[in-house]
Amino acid sequence: MPATAQSRRARLVRRVVVAGTGVAILALPVVGATTASAATTSSTSTTLAGYPNTLDGWIRESLAIMAQKGIPGTYNGIYRNVIRESSGNPYAINNWDSNAAAGTPSKGLLQVIDPTFNAYHVSGTAYDPYDPVANITAACNYAAAVYGSIDNVYGAY
Repeated sequence: MPATAQSRRARLVRRVVVAGTGVAILALPVVGATTASAATTSSTSTTLAGYPNTLDGWIRESLAIMAQKGIPGTYNGIYRNVIRESSGNPYAINNWDSNAAAGTPSKGLLQVIDPTFNAYHVSGTAYDPYDPVANITAACNYAAAVYGSIDNVYGAY
């Protein structure tokens, strides 16, 4: 490697190490990144309430709403059931079981049918069974009424 390239690389490494201790690392140039891709990585998609727009964020936002409404449940109980029911896909739909055969397929992260979603919908969430926070919160509200908590659900419910 030519001396100028080594010197430039050494300066870049020093900047990354120094900047790595603070938030300013996002402002550093990324080797091989374009301006557009660097800008894309620095912005994070969030829900309206400011939680990350990810399974973790949806669960945490649901837990905050549940705490306000007195609905029991834990992160682990929700996560365990979400993974079993939909593998974390908020658009999952079950078109093959008895509910689907009756015209009411299970939908969303916790596979809620429309009548259950409608009956256990929690105010302050979207009125959409595919909305991750609304789906989790309604399902947890239902599980609390029937099983005491989503934490007590270990199979299809």
